[in-house]
Amino acid sequence: MKSDHRHELKTNELADWLAHFPQWVKDNRTTIIAAAVVLVVAAAVYFWVFYQRNVASARAQIRLTNLVTQVPAQKNSIAQALAQGNDQAYVLLDVARDLREFAQNTNDESMSALALIQSAEAIRTELHYRVDEVSRDELTRQIAQAQTSYQSAMEQAASNSTLAATAELGLGLCQEELGNFDQAKAIYGRIASNPDYEGTVAKVQAESRLETMDDYKGTVVFAPAPQPTASSPTIQIKPGDANAPIVIPVPNDVPIGPALPPATAEDTNALPDAAAPLDVADTNQPPEN
Repeated sequence: MKSDHRHELKTNELADWLAHFPQWVKDNRTTIIAAAVVLVVAAAVYFWVFYQRNVASARAQIRLTNLVTQVPAQKNSIAQALAQGNDQAYVLLDVARDLREFAQNTNDESMSALALIQSAEAIRTELHYRVDEVSRDELTRQIAQAQTSYQSAMEQAASNSTLAATAELGLGLCQEELGNFDQAKAIYGRIASNPDYEGTVAKVQAESRLETMDDYKGTVVFAPAPQPTASSPTIQIKPGDANAPIVIPVPNDVPIGPALPPATAEDTNALPDAAAPLDVADTNQPPEN
């Protein structure tokens, strides 16, 4: 009986709540609308974060990979063009600009730092692949652009020791490009002594630069070319003389064949007289045994 009574009471309460629900909605309309808006915004934010973390991030990684691989690919193309006398080093500046724009538009600090490092490398490499000589003012201006990219990469890669060490190594290379070897050595020393860079490739490279950098300070002087030696006579054949016999001029003082000893009087008497008649009968005699 008690269970039936409780069931009846619950049924009455539900019926009463349903009967008053429209009035409750009307009284709490503002609260209900606000709650609905919050739920919609929360759902939108969730799906946006999911999209950025998966779809957009994957697209950004593919884009960055394509840009980074263009640097070595363009180096090969420029080297092949140089072999034919064509200067295409300016292409690296276009790649550097695309990498810099990518770094500005991405929200991922690691990808942005990597793009800035590669952009600075492309700027520095372009100077070495030029056919014409680079002026001091142009060298300073372009290296300053690379330094700015390396410095920004260090700031964005503060939590990534590998990228931070690579960016700081680039700053040292920029100082070497400018001929400031003392400043470069100081940067390499900081990298080599930084425990956060332990195990990174940049630290090994910095230590190697410290050991060998003094070899780059001296002026390279090339020895004079040896004087050309006497060469063989040059034979020139005209188109009309293609079928003519080739005559090689020989100096008069060059002996031909082995040298012979001078003839003696005995050798002269032993020779037959060229003017004497030849006895035909003697030629018919059989040889003596």
